[in-house]
Amino acid sequence: MIKVRPSDERGLARHGWLESRHTFSFADYFDPAHMGFRALRVINEDRVQPGEGFGSHPHRDMEILTYVIEGGLAHRDSTGSAMVLRPGEVQRMSAGTGIVHSEFNASREEPVHFLQIWIVPDRQGLDPGYEQRAFPLAERKGRLRLLAAPDGRDGALLLHQDASVFGAVLEPGARLAHELAPGRHAWLQVVKGKLALNGRPLAAGDGASASGEERLVLESGDDAEILLFDLP
Repeated sequence: MIKVRPSDERGLARHGWLESRHTFSFADYFDPAHMGFRALRVINEDRVQPGEGFGSHPHRDMEILTYVIEGGLAHRDSTGSAMVLRPGEVQRMSAGTGIVHSEFNASREEPVHFLQIWIVPDRQGLDPGYEQRAFPLAERKGRLRLLAAPDGRDGALLLHQDASVFGAVLEPGARLAHELAPGRHAWLQVVKGKLALNGRPLAAGDGASASGEERLVLESGDDAEILLFDLP
C-alpha cells in the first residue's frame, strides 16, 4: 500500500528569516495523523535567508541527517565539529547523551535550502558523534546511491538504526527499482522534479510511504532528485 503525503498539505512555519515545511508534526505544527513513519520522525524542508540561522540549541537521542539542496549551511557543535555543508554532501549527527549545535546560512547574499531529517536511534545513551561526506553527482545519477546505513557499508554514513537511506538523481525517462525485504517499509521524499512511484505521480516536496510492497519502481517524467528510506 502506498500513501502519498502531498507537498501543499505539509505544515508551514514562516519566521521572516526562515520558511519551513514539516512533513510530520514538529514544534508548533501538530497533526496526529502525521507523527512520523516507522523510525522516521522528522523531515523538514527549510529555507534560511542570507546570514541567518539557528543559534546554539541542544538535542538528545536522535540521529539527525542534513541534506543541502542549494547554497551552503555552516554547522558547529559541541563535539568540536565546524564545517560547511553544500549540495552533494550529507551530514549525520548523533545527538546521543546530548549535543549542542548551531546552523547558519554560510552566505550573506544567497538563501540556503535544505532538508533536515530525524531518525529515532535503535538505542538511547549513545556517545554524540558527527560525520560529513560527499556523494558526487556521478555516484547518484541514474542509480540509488547508499548515503547512510547501520553498518556504514559502501562508503555510507554510519546510522544507529536498522535503516538505509538512498539518494538518486534521475533524467527524464529514467527508471529505477528497489526491492523491499519482507516486513520492511519505505518512505520516498521527492527533492526536485517529478516522477511516479509504482504509477503514483509525485512532485517536488511530496512524500510517500510504502508498506506491504515487494518492489518499488521509480519512473522519472522530468529531471528529478529523491531520497529513499528503507525502514524496519
